[in-house]
Amino acid sequence: MAKPPNTLFLRIGMLALSAIALAIGFILYLTAGQFGTKSDYFETYVGESIVGLDVGASVRYRGVQIGRVTEISLAAALYDVQEARANRAAMQLVVIRFAVERTRVSRISSLEDMIAGGLRTRIASQGITGVTYLEIDILDPARYPVIQVPWKPRYDYIPAVPSTITQVTSAAEQILRRLEALDIEGLINNAAGLMGDLRRQVSDGEVAAALREASETLAELRGAIRGARLEDTAAELRGAIANMGDAGRSAQELLASREVKDALLRIPAAVTALEQTLRAARGTTTDLQADLSPLMRDLRSSIANLRDTTESLRRNPSQTLLGAPPPPPNRERR
Repeated sequence: MAKPPNTLFLRIGMLALSAIALAIGFILYLTAGQFGTKSDYFETYVGESIVGLDVGASVRYRGVQIGRVTEISLAAALYDVQEARANRAAMQLVVIRFAVERTRVSRISSLEDMIAGGLRTRIASQGITGVTYLEIDILDPARYPVIQVPWKPRYDYIPAVPSTITQVTSAAEQILRRLEALDIEGLINNAAGLMGDLRRQVSDGEVAAALREASETLAELRGAIRGARLEDTAAELRGAIANMGDAGRSAQELLASREVKDALLRIPAAVTALEQTLRAARGTTTDLQADLSPLMRDLRSSIANLRDTTESLRRNPSQTLLGAPPPPPNRERR
């Protein structure tokens, strides 16, 4: 018996509605509820494998999710320009474009200044689960310089640095290359020769002779210590210490005697008397100096007069001894 047509149409409508709901759910999953949110778009370029990083992967700044990856492609497909074709290394880069929600980060005033300060991107993995995401962080700009590309980026460009796994792998490869360059066989032969030379030196060489001399010296020192009369030396040392104790006690008894105490008591009076004597001597000297000063002045005058008289006798002795009295003073004529 045929089913009513209304039931068939109802099932077809329900199937269509389910398909539309699934499509809407898929779109919401891809956009992660970003309808109505404003985002800034950036792009970066990496020169390594991005296995595990897909469109929709989270973009995090120090572990905090701030956006999602929107596009992953090869530079050869997106920037197939004449200037870039000659640069084979640049054309092998992977272009990763991502959106950063404005509500999750502060407003960027100058992207160039932040890049100069060390703003970089890199691919990272989340713990044990191994979920790959794009990480943004501030690194050392001197260690990770900006990579210049031969095309004009479509979105704001943030330089990328190798991931931690890539850096560890590169360091391991460098170590392996250095190990391959080493002459391991030669090093082993040199070490074996060195061990053989050391064994010969210890058995019958200079090292063995030095060891024997050291053993003999230790034996002689042990014999000298055994032959020394340490008990007598210790007894003498104890006697010297006892004598020092007696001398100390004698000094204490001398300081405690009455004669020393009386002498110590007389010292302040003697010092006072000495000060008075010095003051008296100073006063006597001052008085004597005051009395001698006029006498010295008179003596200087007498010596000056005697010098003048002597000079006059030397120049004209007859006039000085037999000369007439000096002429009278001239009088004015009227």
